[in-house]
Amino acid sequence: MKLKITFILALFFIGFSNAQTKVGTVDSELIISKMPQMKGVLQRVENYGKKLDSSFQIKATEYKAKVDSFKAEEKLMTEDDKKARFQELRTLEQEMGKFRQNGATMMQVQRDQSLRPLYKKLSEVIAEVAKANGYTQILTTNGNQFGYIDERFDITQLVLDKLGIKE
Repeated sequence: MKLKITFILALFFIGFSNAQTKVGTVDSELIISKMPQMKGVLQRVENYGKKLDSSFQIKATEYKAKVDSFKAEEKLMTEDDKKARFQELRTLEQEMGKFRQNGATMMQVQRDQSLRPLYKKLSEVIAEVAKANGYTQILTTNGNQFGYIDERFDITQLVLDKLGIKE
């Protein structure tokens, strides 16, 4: 009977030890920032930003010209003309505000679209490294998600090596 219980307990502990997971961590933002393609992404986003800025400058110049014109002609205008011109200026201000907001959103969309291929490649390499090293889970270290991380399980360097990136 003792032999049967010992055998069952041994099987239980063997099964339990095999079922354990191996969890690793990776600093994905560090890797993305070191990828050689990142320079191209930053350049594309910067160029896109310059295009948006030039469009905004055109609107700002037009607005300034209308404000100067209003100030110069204000004394000669009737009250109705003043109200109409003032409303036109207010509308231009609102358009410029919307353009500024949309520009920030469009910049973020452009950045996200440009980074998507890098994150896809990184994800594939992380999966390869994790499988090759027997990890069952890889967590990112970005943010304040962990109270403790054992550096022995951080695969950041392995992923950098696999991508051929030198620190």
